[in-house]
Amino acid sequence: MAIQEEVQQLTFSHISRLTDDRGIFEHAIGSHPRFVHGYCTDDNARLLVVSAREKNQPDSEIFERIAARFLLDAMMPNGKVHNRMSFDRVWTDQPSTDDCWGRAMWGLGVAVADSADTEIRNRCYEAFALGTQQRSRYLRSRCFAALGAVEVLKVDPANEDALGLVLDAAQVLNSLVHGSLQWPWPEERLTYANALIPETMLACGVTLNDAGLVQRGISLLHWLVARETNGEHLSVTPVGGCGYLGQAHGFDQQPIEVAALADAAKRARTITKDEYWDDVLHMAVTWFLGNNDSGVSMIDFETCGGYDGLEHDGVNMNQGAESTLAMLATMQLRPLLWSDAP
Repeated sequence: MAIQEEVQQLTFSHISRLTDDRGIFEHAIGSHPRFVHGYCTDDNARLLVVSAREKNQPDSEIFERIAARFLLDAMMPNGKVHNRMSFDRVWTDQPSTDDCWGRAMWGLGVAVADSADTEIRNRCYEAFALGTQQRSRYLRSRCFAALGAVEVLKVDPANEDALGLVLDAAQVLNSLVHGSLQWPWPEERLTYANALIPETMLACGVTLNDAGLVQRGISLLHWLVARETNGEHLSVTPVGGCGYLGQAHGFDQQPIEVAALADAAKRARTITKDEYWDDVLHMAVTWFLGNNDSGVSMIDFETCGGYDGLEHDGVNMNQGAESTLAMLATMQLRPLLWSDAP
């Protein structure tokens, strides 16, 4: 069977395996959910993004409702967010504005803009409004929240709370110190969700008509792609990160980094119309299909799950929520590349 035909037959079957009526379980052993580790808001936010954007899977609305309900329960009246829930459905952490807050705001914003379910759109809009009371001291959390705010502004351009999130994020992004010619990245190290930073520059720049921020986002994304490319394929920043003097290519590599690059490339393509970004998106899609440093597929086509990590001699066989959702999110972008995609 041709690769494109296999990809077209991907379903949400592994998502169904990992999900019960409360939410998606965070971890798996092989393809089986690891109940002992419970649920987290981070992954249920990702599930809401993927399911709200999905138009071809008949069961996507079920997962959209489950994920939305999880985020609604995680959002506190003061706008802070819980992240960790045990298997017996008890929150085990204190609400915060850590990454879980930013990802929750992102998921809620995408649902407001993309969900076909009026009730979900309205409930997520209300929860998003609660979240706008807060700001995070963490850059990536602010970026995720800003992306959610940009989505809300698409359907409600007069929303001052959403605009406030975008303005605050843009101020932070504009204040980031420019690195050197050799290391233009605004942090000492590449860590995780790196492409999120230039993507948010693009999203905020377009929303605010800030051409300088857009240009900086494009330049930074160009540099990141070059840094994370090895020959004709992606070689994303490994677990543990990498600094200026560190080895550019290494292991283990995580699917979520590839998905972040894919999202950023799609946004850059939409803004600039530059076909270069199609090539980047193609590398992201094909990374999952074996065009990577180890030459192995990152998809289990029998389970429709995504493997947790690319290793120097193969894959991490576990198929957890983050990796599977990263794979599905990237594959949702393939119609931009393949004319026969559904």
